[in-house]
Amino acid sequence: MKDSKDQTDNVDTTPKVTGIGGIFFYSDNPEETKDWYAKNLGIEVNEWGSASFESRNLNKPDEVNSLQWKPFKKGDEYFAPSKKDFMINYQVQNIEALIIKLKENGVTILDSMATYDFGKFIHILDAEGNKIELWESN
Repeated sequence: MKDSKDQTDNVDTTPKVTGIGGIFFYSDNPEETKDWYAKNLGIEVNEWGSASFESRNLNKPDEVNSLQWKPFKKGDEYFAPSKKDFMINYQVQNIEALIIKLKENGVTILDSMATYDFGKFIHILDAEGNKIELWESN
């Protein structure tokens, strides 16, 4: 697949990962885990039960990126069908074209793209059965 460039403003729209959007992991006791991280490492939890780490995009300095960090109760079905104790959320660009590319490559797509106020999401499995969350922010 060729790189897609918007001819009007030379913006790269290649369907690809652009960063890490979140790190999620199982915990025997998520509340105690959150408290430990807050007390010892200063990670404060937001209203959604996760911590947000914001940064600037070097290529687009006006753009603020957000990485979410959250422990989930061990056994929570959110990571299913993966058997791993973690899930990574990758921030992507041009998610619709990326989904087409993934289908063409035979990647297992677990659900349909969901759209929310804060972006579009879809879940896939990598070659080792790890569930991956793909997210394109608005």
